[in-house]
Amino acid sequence: MNQEKFDVVIIGSGPGGYVCAIRCAQLGFKTAIIEKNPTLGGTCLNIGCIPSKALLDSTEKFYQIRHSFKEHGIIVSDVKVDLSQMMKRKEQVVKELTDGVRFLMNKNKIEVLHGVGSIHSHSEEQIQILVQNEQPQVLTTKNCIIATGSTSILPKDIGIPVDVDGEHILISDHALSLKEIPESMLVIGGGVIGLELGSVWNRLGTKVTIVEILPDILLGLDSKMRQVAKNAFTKQGMRFLLNHKLKEIIIKNNRVISKIETPTNEIIEIETEKVLFAIGRKPYTEGLNLEAFGIEKNERGRIKVNQHYETNRKGIFAIGDVIEGPMLAHKAEEEGIAVANYIANKYSHVNYDLCPYVIYTWPEIAWVGKNEDQLTQEGKEFLVGTFLFRANGRAKGMGETEGQVKIVADKKTDKILGVSIIGPYASELLGEAVIAMEFGASSEDLGRSFHSHPNLIEVIKEAALDVQKEAIHK
Repeated sequence: MNQEKFDVVIIGSGPGGYVCAIRCAQLGFKTAIIEKNPTLGGTCLNIGCIPSKALLDSTEKFYQIRHSFKEHGIIVSDVKVDLSQMMKRKEQVVKELTDGVRFLMNKNKIEVLHGVGSIHSHSEEQIQILVQNEQPQVLTTKNCIIATGSTSILPKDIGIPVDVDGEHILISDHALSLKEIPESMLVIGGGVIGLELGSVWNRLGTKVTIVEILPDILLGLDSKMRQVAKNAFTKQGMRFLLNHKLKEIIIKNNRVISKIETPTNEIIEIETEKVLFAIGRKPYTEGLNLEAFGIEKNERGRIKVNQHYETNRKGIFAIGDVIEGPMLAHKAEEEGIAVANYIANKYSHVNYDLCPYVIYTWPEIAWVGKNEDQLTQEGKEFLVGTFLFRANGRAKGMGETEGQVKIVADKKTDKILGVSIIGPYASELLGEAVIAMEFGASSEDLGRSFHSHPNLIEVIKEAALDVQKEAIHK
């Protein structure tokens, strides 16, 4: 077997892995990255964040043509969906970005190896990583970073004995590549994936019902904001069955019959063309050979790490979806940079309190920090400021007036504790709040800063002013 020495070897080329590799190379480390799939970028670029956003954008345009263009004086007749072209566009977006990651690897002189990476040997002086492919090879390194991401939780993982066949029973991978628009779809799970993919097919005409075992969707939002979100989705035609639990699935006559337990323990049957499982993701650590070296996991199967992302074995680190915390690409990226800096003896820190959350439905949903319900439970004294998009001139001009901004601030110090947004381009608007909170801003700081007019961002300014009941346009 060939052997080659590196300073850092990263297993997994998703957002955490490839960003970590680039930062390691910038710091002067000889770096290699191992990826088991043919293309780089991991789940996010290939079958997750990027393709779903491409389809969300395409389907939102179709939905607007059908439902709101007339108000703008634009008359379009006989509008149709070319699903094949829509999917081709999505695939082109993915290709351009994965090719871009490959370019960055080359630019930064990072060795890319395709195959399954596993820990082969470990000592305090060096680690050997086996790359299993057509020509297996062993890499010797001082530092190994596990960034292998996550995979979909399957029906059998929750006790439903049915196979994911990609035809009747789907996971997100399949829902991003359907060749025909289903007449109906049952979505199991009302989280980010369920809401986003449910929105994609709902806009194209599929009758979508979302089943959620919890009493509500989006528990990261407070109850009032959750209601705003549910009202928007319901208005678009999506149906919600909350506090309902899937008990059994039967495929009969090319249809799927789902038996669902209601909050009163009754069993109802729902017949659909497709069932999409969007019940979350689990860490992917298969083939890493962790057990052989006693690398510890917690009860949820996530790798245990210290504050510097190092496992209980010196020089072996883990980041992203395989460790505790939200399974978000930007969280993995920040951890990747932090690990690289730590190895180089530079400052490394990730402020998890200010990790932003975004759902790319329409209206978009985004939040950071604590919400009103959480602060109440903690016994914190706080003030609340809100502002509706319908009072904003730019939103009115766009015809996108649904939603609002909510800001919670400490009652004594006025420091911003949390911001949540439901409305047009909430994902972009949230950035101002994240930066403000990173620098410890008060609601007054935010409310008294210049905001260009007319602009959606003024909704945040008004909500900040409203914390002290000084909003101008409310």
